Amino acid sequence: MTAALGALLTAGGTATAGSGAAAGSTAAPPPYLTQEAAYGSGTVTNGWEKVERYRDTTPGFQAAASEGYPPDGRGNQDGVRVTYFGGVARPTSDRFLLYSAPGWNTGAKATPVLLVHGANDTADRAWANPGESGGYGCGALSCPSTGLMQYLAARGHRVFAIGFAHKQGDNLMQAQTVGDAVALIKARLGVAQVDLVGWSKGELSTRAYVSSLKPSWGRAYAGDVRKLITLGGPNGGFDYPYAHGWAHDFSIWPECGGKINAPSPHSRMTCYGTYTAHPEFSMTPSGGYDDYPGQRQMLARWDGVYGVDQTAQDWYTTYYGGQGFYTAGDGIQPAIDAGSLVGPLQRAGIPASITTYLLAGGSPDVIGIFNENRGPSDGVVFVSSALDTTGVANVGGKATVTGANHLELGWNSASQAQVAAWLA
Repeated sequence: MTAALGALLTAGGTATAGSGAAAGSTAAPPPYLTQEAAYGSGTVTNGWEKVERYRDTTPGFQAAASEGYPPDGRGNQDGVRVTYFGGVARPTSDRFLLYSAPGWNTGAKATPVLLVHGANDTADRAWANPGESGGYGCGALSCPSTGLMQYLAARGHRVFAIGFAHKQGDNLMQAQTVGDAVALIKARLGVAQVDLVGWSKGELSTRAYVSSLKPSWGRAYAGDVRKLITLGGPNGGFDYPYAHGWAHDFSIWPECGGKINAPSPHSRMTCYGTYTAHPEFSMTPSGGYDDYPGQRQMLARWDGVYGVDQTAQDWYTTYYGGQGFYTAGDGIQPAIDAGSLVGPLQRAGIPASITTYLLAGGSPDVIGIFNENRGPSDGVVFVSSALDTTGVANVGGKATVTGANHLELGWNSASQAQVAAWLA
């Protein structure tokens, strides 16, 4: 560990010695984890007590950690996260943030909770301030200013959250940092186990960790998770980008006015009469770019269950590949073959020692997007995918919050109550 382990960086960026590890810590963190900075009062926002930045110095991790970012900046870290990442908008994936909620060392509940956010998101917006991104950022017309973090902390839970360096990053690498965060919490609190809550894409990294699905250089599951709760997790995969590709691409392609940090199912698209290529937005590696590995890893075909949206322009070539009237692409199957983790995760299985709970949203009405309308869904993920228990050895419970869409699952009152009941 470096000398930074005992430093607390103030808002002015100066180091104050002596903050060190939490009071009551009974073990040293793993030697491959280096604390680079810590932020407290005056810097930390959205109700958190402190935020720390760590680096996993495992040689294999560092060799693989330079994931690609879209060159126009749409995938960069933003807001206070740039401060937390040391002023670096495109941090390498061997770095992560560990958020600590008020009561992290005083809560009465025996097992601490680690919250794991999803794609193109942050621990701040996901768990502490759903309204941080402004209107519609929480999936509703009006966004609350507190989330699941405050809800659980108020009920005696010791709550932590991870913040990933790459908003659309490789889930196998993010699974390693989930394991790192669990190890830090265990060392700090002197506990043997942690509960995990994974929302959306966060389901893949939490599930990959406990299933020991890992890169060649990675560490296997350490047997330290009591319960796993997934919120709108694509346990059975999703095919939304390919089923609704035309509408999806309008929010991405810059010539059409798109700015969203998400991958495209197309390699070329016509916008206002101009046929352009954007390999940097490709779902699969293209033209030297691979900026969205985490999205590719969530893919599975649902055309055999719910069909394809045949009202969409170029629907057939978008889903199955080829040159359409306005677009061209390889289709979903080559993207799945390029690295979907849905099948491997189901085959690896979640150990029976972990009680797993699955929560789905039942409202297919997310403001600002073309909603998944082919079958019961939360607007993005099918209910049957979110509740898919293939490979889950010990199912503790399943539930659907009928009034919550995909972006509301972390703060909807019924959803929060269900999570708290499962964590009891």
